[in-house]
Amino acid sequence: MEALINPQILRWARSRARISTGTLAKSLGTAEDNVLAWEDGIKRPTFNQAMNYAHHTHIPFGYLYLAHPPVEDLPLPDLRTVNGREPSYSLALRDTIRWAMERQEWYRDWLKTQGYEENEIVGRHSMHDGVMAVVSSMRKELQLPELPRRGTFDDYFSELVKNIENIGVLVMRNSIVNNNTSRPLSVDEFRGFAISDKIAPLIFINTGDCPEARLFTLIHELAHIWIGKSGVSDSEPQSQMNEEEFCNAVAAEFLTPERAFRAIWKQLEDWKENLPLITRTFHVSEWVAARRALTCGFITKLEYGKFIAEKIATYKARNKDGAPPYNRLQTGRVSKALAAAVASEALSGGMLLRDAARLIGIKPHKISEYSKKELGF
Repeated sequence: MEALINPQILRWARSRARISTGTLAKSLGTAEDNVLAWEDGIKRPTFNQAMNYAHHTHIPFGYLYLAHPPVEDLPLPDLRTVNGREPSYSLALRDTIRWAMERQEWYRDWLKTQGYEENEIVGRHSMHDGVMAVVSSMRKELQLPELPRRGTFDDYFSELVKNIENIGVLVMRNSIVNNNTSRPLSVDEFRGFAISDKIAPLIFINTGDCPEARLFTLIHELAHIWIGKSGVSDSEPQSQMNEEEFCNAVAAEFLTPERAFRAIWKQLEDWKENLPLITRTFHVSEWVAARRALTCGFITKLEYGKFIAEKIATYKARNKDGAPPYNRLQTGRVSKALAAAVASEALSGGMLLRDAARLIGIKPHKISEYSKKELGF
């Protein structure tokens, strides 16, 4: 039985999902010529083929019968560097933003029932106040000195995430759409985003990125919360966007104070020989140190680009064994603060276990055990 669908919608759906005709044909178990013929209106898919087409392009089946493609607004402002990039979000990014917003909405409602009011850090400053004012305010709220006392950049990152959540900001980290390993998030598209909600502000970090880069992204997105500006970022050093440039400067000063950085930098034949001392002093990664060296004018854009390209290549070639346990990974994906709130509600009878499972990705019958082992209930 043929499906009397709109070929224009087929083309739109595949383009929106950024899938080639060959890849889609393979997923549907048909010839590429058939997909092309459906999209040109020469042939019509069967009802089952149309349903599979909708499934693999991640749209509701009913969309295939629309007269025109629906208009989709960007769910968050686009603050990324242009550089020839399409002024649009991939479906994976759109779905990730919607996924995060759905959980944020639940958390916001929960906070209201607990008597929480607006979070005073959201929009506390504007760009007119200057970088140092924002950095000083952030350090005070997070109860952190100018220089970390001890530990590696991994330790510092973990401490920052904990302290940021303690001041009411959700921190979500993921490299895929929800739990779907077949839908990775592209670092070339974005590194993170911030939602400057007055009650439940949220930071999302794309963990498809090198671990060394995530520390800078975390503070960059926190700066967005501090100035009350939501948006999707790529955190490029040479951003032409005023907000991005400002948040880059805040992150750089927060992690590597310029005066202290300049004091220990040495003009060596190989600039990279400075990195061990800098990473020990500031407890940041070599990536962050190189980025600060670039903004201080100690290295060129070419030197920085080559160094980062090597970092990315090494990360992509890594041995992927030793991934953290699923429960710990899932806690990072949804944020520990959200997971604790949802689990608490479920175990106290305030919500159904199956609804809690949908929000935090833990099977209903395992939520009690999860709460004891991962959340310390």
